[in-house]
Amino acid sequence: MKVLVIGATGGSGRAAVSALLDRGHDVTALVRNPDTAELFGTSDTAGSSGDRVTVVTGDAVRDSDVERAVHGQEAVVVTLGIRENPVRVRLRGPARTPLDVRSRGTRTVVDAMRRHGVRRLIVQTSYGTGPTRDRLPARYRLMFRALLGPQIADTERQDALVRSSDLDWTIVQPVNLTDGDDAEATVSDGDVSSWAIPRRAVGRVLADLVDRPEYARATVAVS
Repeated sequence: MKVLVIGATGGSGRAAVSALLDRGHDVTALVRNPDTAELFGTSDTAGSSGDRVTVVTGDAVRDSDVERAVHGQEAVVVTLGIRENPVRVRLRGPARTPLDVRSRGTRTVVDAMRRHGVRRLIVQTSYGTGPTRDRLPARYRLMFRALLGPQIADTERQDALVRSSDLDWTIVQPVNLTDGDDAEATVSDGDVSSWAIPRRAVGRVLADLVDRPEYARATVAVS
């Protein structure tokens, strides 16, 4: 299957690219900086193909870039987010990424997919938003409000946007992401087995769901 990954240079995005390649998919990565192509085993730039993955240079919030990347794909995985220090982002705003990158980028993707007739969409959000909002422990709700308030609000907008689309979407909600030792993920409809999960494990879930049509229009929690 031909799969586009939006947000491919983040931790979950890179893990999803790796897992998709392991499963034999043809992967395209949309990246803002062509120098990051080396993360995927190639130094090629916009629109060219290396040994492991096709890299397209562009911005997820720019219609023309996403239009070009979505063309010819069969599925799209979205792992958009802000990788900057959350305290700095809360106090001063992000330096390199729009604060509303999740909702803006996802809207651009959804619109392009509709135009090109691409149906399968996998979107990573956050546990504790959308249908799992009321399952979040009090200590995490407090942290969300104090430290991540604007980012969580944008994730809620992203969630609503995906749900209102007519695509075959699946929303993936991991608990706290880590770069620690690998582990197997537990996938559920809302119950969680822990409050931390390695990004590599989340990447495998994202890749697995690409060709799991029984999860269309469903939300899964990952822990």
